[in-house]
Amino acid sequence: MNAVLGLEDGTIIKGTGFGAEGIVSGELVFTTQYTGYEEALTDPSYKGQILMFTYPLIGNYGVSGNCFESDGVKAEGLVVREACPGPSHHLSKRTIFQMMEDAGKPGIAGVDTRMLTIKTREHGTMRAALINGSDDGEEAVRLAREQPGISDIDLISRVTCPKPFRLESPYRDPKNPVNVVLMDFGRKLSIERSLLARGIDVTVVPATASTELIGSFEPGLLFLSNGPGDPLQATRGIEAVKNFAGELPIVGICLGHQIISLALGAETYKLKFGHRGANQPVKDFESGIVHITSQNHGFAVDADSFEEAEVKVTQINANDKTVEGIAHKNLDIFSVQYHPDAHPGPLDSEKTFFDRVRRLAGGRK
Repeated sequence: MNAVLGLEDGTIIKGTGFGAEGIVSGELVFTTQYTGYEEALTDPSYKGQILMFTYPLIGNYGVSGNCFESDGVKAEGLVVREACPGPSHHLSKRTIFQMMEDAGKPGIAGVDTRMLTIKTREHGTMRAALINGSDDGEEAVRLAREQPGISDIDLISRVTCPKPFRLESPYRDPKNPVNVVLMDFGRKLSIERSLLARGIDVTVVPATASTELIGSFEPGLLFLSNGPGDPLQATRGIEAVKNFAGELPIVGICLGHQIISLALGAETYKLKFGHRGANQPVKDFESGIVHITSQNHGFAVDADSFEEAEVKVTQINANDKTVEGIAHKNLDIFSVQYHPDAHPGPLDSEKTFFDRVRRLAGGRK
């Protein structure tokens, strides 16, 4: 099957199509991880984006379905150098070809992903369009240029849950139950798993939840999830943090980290090409440790923009010195930019982060 990828700068790349026929548009972004393609493709944070892997062979261990971070593929499309047609793993149930076809999403192989990654690093993230079933490059470029910028699209509403629901931990203490409200901006299922594994009941609420609704569940802690797009779109999340600051412990991951920062008076900005991969080094000032982390974000917090002097930067990215963690000096509020839920890995920060969440949540009835 013919396929073509067009970029807003006029670049046209032809290749071999796989997955479903069709046309998709989105930001072309790259990830440096070489395993965890199941987790990445199903991560709701990739909504609105066409995902490109820098690792040259994707799909070699197949698709088990055991590692999904949502109910299906959330990336708009997939770009690879080579997609493996004959995976080898005892848990594999499908190929990457079948996964994309079942999801109704297109993929393109035979692409010089090294060249595209270098282009993205030099020129920044670009709008793109992928057509599977055609080689009309001019049409792909036109579609890429026509789409709005990522900050102008409400992606959160496309991935949040429609209504609240409760997950009861099998390890809960019935004499002293702990309940966390998780605001869903596009949550990864591994966040729920990490909380449930620590005996925490989780009440998931939509990104549009009011402060009254959140408060009605009498949580011990408010948790803001990851998600796609510009954090300025998460107006209810910002409102919730402002309302519950000082009343409840508040914790955030990725987009949730940016939302908390905005609520505390900081500003956010769009990174040139973002951080996406499972090998991002993060320097923790409190412990002196450098964690290797899993990340997926295109926006960052401006460290010099906090209005409150009580907010401190606790972690930075060792590569570019961007903010990776903050904490309030006087209130139980902290957040990190990376994914301590550690899927697809590594596991450096999972225990430390979620054990701290458990201690804070357990301090409230």
